[in-house]
Amino acid sequence: MEVDYAEAVAAQIAKSEELVRAGHLQEALDGLIVLEKQARQSGDTFSSVKVLCAIVNLCAQAKNYDMLTEMMVVMSKRRSQYKQAVTAMVQEVVKIVDTIADRPTQLKVIEAIRTVTEGKIYVEVERARITYKLALMLEAEGKAKEGAEILQDLQIETYGSMERREKMEMLLEQMRLCLAKQDYVRTQIISRKVSLKFFEEEANQDLKLKYFKLMIQLDEHDSKFLSVARHYGAIYNTKKIKENPIDSLQALQCLLSYLVLAPFDNEQHDMMHRMLADKNLDKIPPYKRLLKSFITEEIIQWTIFSSELEKDLRQGSAELPAVYVFQPNAEGTARWLQLRQRTTEHNIRIAALYYSRVSLNRLAFLLSLTPLQLEEFIGKLVTKKTIFARIDRPSGTVVFRPHKNVDATLDDWAGNVAKLMEMISQTTHLINKEEMVHGMEHAAVAVADKD
Repeated sequence: MEVDYAEAVAAQIAKSEELVRAGHLQEALDGLIVLEKQARQSGDTFSSVKVLCAIVNLCAQAKNYDMLTEMMVVMSKRRSQYKQAVTAMVQEVVKIVDTIADRPTQLKVIEAIRTVTEGKIYVEVERARITYKLALMLEAEGKAKEGAEILQDLQIETYGSMERREKMEMLLEQMRLCLAKQDYVRTQIISRKVSLKFFEEEANQDLKLKYFKLMIQLDEHDSKFLSVARHYGAIYNTKKIKENPIDSLQALQCLLSYLVLAPFDNEQHDMMHRMLADKNLDKIPPYKRLLKSFITEEIIQWTIFSSELEKDLRQGSAELPAVYVFQPNAEGTARWLQLRQRTTEHNIRIAALYYSRVSLNRLAFLLSLTPLQLEEFIGKLVTKKTIFARIDRPSGTVVFRPHKNVDATLDDWAGNVAKLMEMISQTTHLINKEEMVHGMEHAAVAVADKD
């Protein structure tokens, strides 16, 4: 049978507040505990909520946080306790946490909240928020690893009652803390839980930039340069970045730098051609020359290439500051050496286009390499199936065309003859057409003269 204890609860809370001010906390709590049991057994949910909130507030008012944590745990375990009452009590204690000045006490109350909310779906949001707060506190104390381990235990993507933006913020914090403790595998796993459709909304641009910056850190560690270029492409195409000319050009510079650092494949080749059509390239001439060098089917002479572009790419100028990619530090120097390797690979691919058979010594001379270095680069490109090549060491030659049998040669010859005959037929047709048009013009002139 439901009984309304609203008046009794209001009177008892007022009485308990007077007792707390007089220094009698236990006596104040005893009266409320009795009333809480009566309200719970009578089905008065509203009164139960008010009583539980009053209990934790009185403990906080008396600054007896040991009693607060004890009462919170005891009240949450009461038989047939209402979920609404436990939720309201937890929410109240979460507010109280911010008012506690003593850090050890604050941590103790947070752990009590985590204990009470563990395994309870109806307070999963409150548990996530207080865990996030605890992780940030641990990070501030220099315990980033512990903070990451606490936060990564939360399966935030499954929380249906949490707002999408708050959920995304916590997922990104999980990624950030995992990166801080250099747990790149876990970061990769968490990144797959992020839906990129969420970033299509203009209100979420700040989170979009944060996500792609974290992904850049992750893929830089794994040397996935094409992925890094794609991330910078997403940043470059963000409205907030496009509205800022300086940030826009810096994103474009990083995009192009990582794009040419990426190993050659169809996606990289297609992306380079698409970027060449960008009008902003005219504002960054060194990077435009860099991109054109790798698109043009010509051998790049490294000595000339580096003398023209090294200063602009690594040190920059007053008009166009250099980005961090090739800066003269340990990481920048390593990437500059990788750029030289990409240049050599580009040169070998171009040689494979124009040569079917060439001397190793001659090709090594053209590419400014030793024969052994050339063999190593050719071996890598053949392994990746970027080119076809066979090295004949006794004769000192390299073949870039697969050997064809007689049937394949005849098929090619027949195809070429058919193509030639088609071109001759088309040319004959065009000649006849021109003769007819010319004849008609002469006939029209002759008729005009007679008239």
